[in-house]
Amino acid sequence: MTIDEGTRTYPFSEADRLHFDPLYLKLQETEPVTWVRMPFGGEAWLATGYREVKAVLADPRFSRAAITNTDHPRTSPLIQSDNGILSTDPPDHGRLRKLVAKAFTARRVEELRVRAQGLVDGLLDELAEKGAPGELVEGLGMPLPITVICDILGVPQDERGEFRTWSDTLLGYFAFSADEMTAAFGNLSDYIARLVADRRRTPTDDMLGVLVSARDDEDRLSEDELISFAITLLVAGHETTANLIGNSIYTLLTHPEHLAEFKSNPAVLPAAVEELARIIPLGAVVTLPRMATADVELGGVTIRAGQCVFVSLNAANRDPSVFDAADELDFHRANNPHISFGHGVHHCLGAPLARMEMQVALGTLFRRFPDLEFAVPAAEVEFKKGRLVRGPAALPVRW
Repeated sequence: MTIDEGTRTYPFSEADRLHFDPLYLKLQETEPVTWVRMPFGGEAWLATGYREVKAVLADPRFSRAAITNTDHPRTSPLIQSDNGILSTDPPDHGRLRKLVAKAFTARRVEELRVRAQGLVDGLLDELAEKGAPGELVEGLGMPLPITVICDILGVPQDERGEFRTWSDTLLGYFAFSADEMTAAFGNLSDYIARLVADRRRTPTDDMLGVLVSARDDEDRLSEDELISFAITLLVAGHETTANLIGNSIYTLLTHPEHLAEFKSNPAVLPAAVEELARIIPLGAVVTLPRMATADVELGGVTIRAGQCVFVSLNAANRDPSVFDAADELDFHRANNPHISFGHGVHHCLGAPLARMEMQVALGTLFRRFPDLEFAVPAAEVEFKKGRLVRGPAALPVRW
């Protein structure tokens, strides 16, 4: 495949709030796997159809590890160079995943629900004490998942300001330069290395302590894998959920009929969280490409060995062949097999934790503040720009 005048340039448009570019769905109907020119590294395939996306995520012939240290097509200026859990294939992926899987089981997450509820109650107490207007990104959406993942990993709470800055830079694909992103990764690596050194002097039973023990006592992962794994857990453990919470509050406040049901019928909470996760286009652009290790027929095209393919989870979640009235918010879907948390071996480890945190945050917020509304016109709510993950920069509210 070579560049020609018909090759589309990706991204198709700049992410705008929670609006979803309709070109994804047009391609889904006519070209569920299409050839695009990426911002860095050349051309690749983009899968938008639900079945095609799931096929890529489940097929071992599409490799994440094969991307490492290659100038591959990508949306980030950085070349993938780490060997963390997001960049590995089985059996290495399974080896790493097994080390922390117990911390994210449904039973363990339910045990953490009490901690999360206490955190949310405290944050909302503080909001009420200060009085309206309030702000819910820094007042609720961000501190909840940061505190929980810090508790799990064993990261000191008073140091979260540092790693938040580095995390924000790492996810600022179009807001920061490659040098700035590289420096942020280096700072995060040094920070985790200091915490690892602390664990070696004084062993602990938190997740970081468990990983250090697996490294030193059991030789189950390398030092680089340990550092990369901890960074992934720390960054992914708060950024996605924090923005999901903020985006969900924004969505509910801009859909008054759904908000009315959400407040009047507490039983709808779990289904509402699933539907919000489905319809919110969290990722601003596609990431985490896979390289074909053999020729694969997919969506009417042949993906050749050595070519890269990206998947759009956002588009797959709006495939009308799977979801009735796919562009509409519906808390009563009889079937909602969304793939917002991925599919296959790389399905998000923290999905149960994210669901629980969303349930606690949203359910408690609107129970405590049933008259909650924006303190500014909805159109004036500012969203982050140039970031991998969409989300409001601030949510000014009153009640």
